[in-house]
Amino acid sequence: MTYFVTGATGFIGNNLVQTLLKKRKGKIYALVRKESLEKFDKIKERWGKDADRVIPVVGELGKTQLGVSKKDIAELKGKIKHFFHLAALYDLKATAEEQLEANVNGTRHAVEFAEAIEAGIFHHTSSIAAAGLYEGVFSEDMFEEAGKLNHPYFRTKHDSEAIVRRECKRPWRVYRPGIVVGSSKTGEIDKIDGPYYFFKVLQKMRKILPPWMPAIGIDGGRINLVPVDYVVEAMDHIAHLNGHNGGCFHLTDPDAKRVGEVLAIFAEAAHAPKLTVRLNPAIFGFVPSMIRQAISSLTPVRRVRDAVMRDLGLPPDIMNFVSYPTRFDSRQTQKLLAGTDIKIPALEDYAWKLWDYWERHLDPDLFIDRSLSGVSRGKNVLITGGSSGIGQASAMKLAAAGAHVIIVARDMEKLEATKKEIEACGGKCSVYSCDLSSLDAIDELARKVLDEHGHVDVLINNAGRSIRRAVENSYDRFHDFERTMQLNYFGSLRLTLALLPSMSTRKSGHVVNISSIGVLTNSPRFSAYVASKAALDAFTRCAASEFSDRGVYFTTINMPLVRTPMIAPTDIYKNMPFIISPDEAADMVAQAVIYKPVRVASGLGIFGQMIHALAPRVAQIIMNTAYRMFPDSSAAQGSKEGGRAQELSADQLAFMQIMKGIHL
Repeated sequence: MTYFVTGATGFIGNNLVQTLLKKRKGKIYALVRKESLEKFDKIKERWGKDADRVIPVVGELGKTQLGVSKKDIAELKGKIKHFFHLAALYDLKATAEEQLEANVNGTRHAVEFAEAIEAGIFHHTSSIAAAGLYEGVFSEDMFEEAGKLNHPYFRTKHDSEAIVRRECKRPWRVYRPGIVVGSSKTGEIDKIDGPYYFFKVLQKMRKILPPWMPAIGIDGGRINLVPVDYVVEAMDHIAHLNGHNGGCFHLTDPDAKRVGEVLAIFAEAAHAPKLTVRLNPAIFGFVPSMIRQAISSLTPVRRVRDAVMRDLGLPPDIMNFVSYPTRFDSRQTQKLLAGTDIKIPALEDYAWKLWDYWERHLDPDLFIDRSLSGVSRGKNVLITGGSSGIGQASAMKLAAAGAHVIIVARDMEKLEATKKEIEACGGKCSVYSCDLSSLDAIDELARKVLDEHGHVDVLINNAGRSIRRAVENSYDRFHDFERTMQLNYFGSLRLTLALLPSMSTRKSGHVVNISSIGVLTNSPRFSAYVASKAALDAFTRCAASEFSDRGVYFTTINMPLVRTPMIAPTDIYKNMPFIISPDEAADMVAQAVIYKPVRVASGLGIFGQMIHALAPRVAQIIMNTAYRMFPDSSAAQGSKEGGRAQELSADQLAFMQIMKGIHL
């Protein structure tokens, strides 16, 4: 038996050819563009020892009779028993013209070619999209009843199937697969499609929230997912049954799940927070469509929508399919498959394979240069407090990645030592001594840096002052609040304002502010420190909104407790095992420079912020417990003698484990 396949190098076509090679005998001719012959040869290597049975036929979907030469048409005439037409364009980001050319005109050319070679049976791979947005159950003998076809993909799949039904003179059969996902055996797929668009969202949720924390998802209509191995095996089986020409077969899941159920299954496979609460977008159906369209056409609304969708990696049209209203009756297909081992496995049984394959092979971040060197090589990065602690570790890491680091601190001797260490490793470093609590000194620093280096690509406001002292021990120490605010807020603000005009003019820049987890958790004893960092956070949020269209990014890092000279005066911290190192903190800074997120924070920090927002009284009780459990340092109590490292009790150790990284 001899076969002809269009789209053999595509996802479903590739798998169908493998199935035909495994189960059937005879030659398989595959339509291949001249430019894709090399790609075809590489794909053949995956088909194993029988791959030589697959013979390329040079042609093109966009040409009459597929652009196949007269010589090849003459040679194939009368030899092809089964003609499988799978070539099509399925891409929500493709234009209507591109989809029309590939799906409609391509099908017409395939029908012409099948007639020219007198193919036995023309097998057309359509899609459930041919039903449009039909309200209710769409059966296999329905076609003209299709619902709204206002999306280009729906329209072109419907029209291409119409060409087969009305213009094909050869015997034909139509197959309508659901949304085809990867293999249920290996998870393999070659593109992001359907539910895969939401994988990035789940991955981001996993990174910022613990897996045990309940989360809010969406519900919506039913989404019909089918693994590719089921689709090709069902097509192969039905194609070789006698007496079913002119039939249409739904290769769909009879027990399709709702969007919310599907996302919850993938969330579990991804070890992301469980989507236990689901909102149905249909609740907004009471708003007249004319009003919804008017609101969505407003410029601010469009910009917000586009920005959110872009950040989540979702195509603009994806939400149109969340409330999908159609269910598909596949009883005729299930009847023909009865007695075989061709069955749709439960999504719960293979979802982890789909997730694992996506994360290893298709995650968009894998194809973007997200290395620190890729985004910082040759850039001018100014780091305050760069002679010790977080600033020094960050400078070392950025310089090693190829950045020109400009480090600022008061102690020139320490700056020179850091510079020598960076240069010994092949890095480039410039140093400036500056008292960052002096506004005039900051103005002079900014002038020098811009005069000598032209511009600053990344500003990391790291220098800061921390005071751990209870409010009741601060009644006569108003200067603590003044000094902390002067350096942590006004100093960072003055330097940022001095460098922003250059960044705005160049339409390129990034300001990274090292804040504290205390801003999220409202740590007691740190009222002066947290207040100064909170002020900087507020300024950052406001400025980010103003510069979002200027190519200037702002990132706040709510840093957990770090073992630096800043915390040395606090005796109790000497025995705390749950404090991160400057190198670990520098890794957080590196991630901020690479991804330019709005905020970098630990999951515990985000959780603390949520508790304060949702149950502020509970949050106060938790933090008050910490306040009473851990005393003020001897310095905070007014003693000039350094205290010994305090032995921690079992209760204190247990509490610190739970509150890891939070200032106590």
